[in-house]
Amino acid sequence: MEACKENPPPPGRPAAPGGEGVTRALPALLAALSAIGPFSIDAYLPSFRAIGDTFGAPPAVVQQTLTAYFVPFAAMTLWHGVVSDAFGRRRVTLVLLAAFALASLGCLCAWSIGSLMVFRALQGMSAGAGVVIGRAIVRDLHEGAEARRLMGRIATVFALAPAVAPLVGGWLQAWFGWRSVFAFMVLFAATLWALCRRHLPETLPASARRPLNAKAVLSGYGRTFGSTRFMALAVALALSFGAVFLYIASAPAFVVDILGQSETRFIWLFGPVTAGLVLGARGASFAAARWSNRRALTTAYAIMALAVGANLAEHAWRPASLPWSVLPLSIYVLGSALAAPSLTVMALDLMPQNRGLASSCMSCLQTASNAFVTAALAPVFWSSALNLSLGMALIFATGAAAYAVYLWLIRARSQALPDGPIGANRAV
Repeated sequence: MEACKENPPPPGRPAAPGGEGVTRALPALLAALSAIGPFSIDAYLPSFRAIGDTFGAPPAVVQQTLTAYFVPFAAMTLWHGVVSDAFGRRRVTLVLLAAFALASLGCLCAWSIGSLMVFRALQGMSAGAGVVIGRAIVRDLHEGAEARRLMGRIATVFALAPAVAPLVGGWLQAWFGWRSVFAFMVLFAATLWALCRRHLPETLPASARRPLNAKAVLSGYGRTFGSTRFMALAVALALSFGAVFLYIASAPAFVVDILGQSETRFIWLFGPVTAGLVLGARGASFAAARWSNRRALTTAYAIMALAVGANLAEHAWRPASLPWSVLPLSIYVLGSALAAPSLTVMALDLMPQNRGLASSCMSCLQTASNAFVTAALAPVFWSSALNLSLGMALIFATGAAAYAVYLWLIRARSQALPDGPIGANRAV
């Protein structure tokens, strides 16, 4: 983290509690904050059948507890960044962590499938703060290559969550039942709140904050969502992950019904996915100061296309089997993780005066995409491995088309991606 020492906060920024230790710990702390979202999605997937048995609910109804989480998650991410732009990153993070802990306690005590959906919705309203504010903190502290490097380090730690969550959730389910999964979320959120209270710095000085003005906020949303280039990049980012999220949303059907594994063996899906995320995040960190945006994204999309083709070919001619049914997913997320830092920073740099708001818009689009995949696409495609591979190909192709639209737009305006390192301080 020498880079943070070389780039001290600008004058007027409040001193962060904890001194230099904060700088060293910041990537792990931001990764943990970002991990709240995927952890609260994946940890209870092995408990779907048990929850259905407890409340007498069919699988399709239990599946909607994911939708109940995603819809408010998407709506509230529009506000997390804006509120943090007005009141500071640290204060808003602490309030929303406390809200998530209380919502998790409600899930633990749920008395019906309806009450569980309500508390899952409350979880969704607060869980998005970690990823939204975390992105804004990175951009508060760094520009260009340093921002990409820090995002890569965060992504490496963050990538462990999808593998650890179902593993932890599966064993908690086997040992203590599904309510223990939510008890773990309460403890996780409470611990993280205590760590953030002690160590999370305030990276947005009072002089740089923007008043929470409804007219100005709506105008900012209009400019952001009205930017065709921003929307093309945001959709490309959302769908590059959405293609593999189809498998995550379908995990109970894919792991248990298609692959024939037990509820404690979700690692067969999340382990390879996490390995690909880690390798891709490391590759993105390596490429940050060496490759142009064009080269990084061309390489990433080539990797994703290869994985999609291999997945289709495997299941067109053979029944689902291990490890061949999950290896293409690992390769795919490697490409997705390689693309994510470039797409993210390029999109945020299109809105340099409203990065918190822009981060909110990106997270909203990503979560809305995941909600659509969960509610509408997963039940359609989870009947077989071939159908899932077709769904993955459809989502990937749509995201690649969005990136192609972005390239067309910059060519139409006689612009080009920078030929210098990815870390160059220009978005396009």
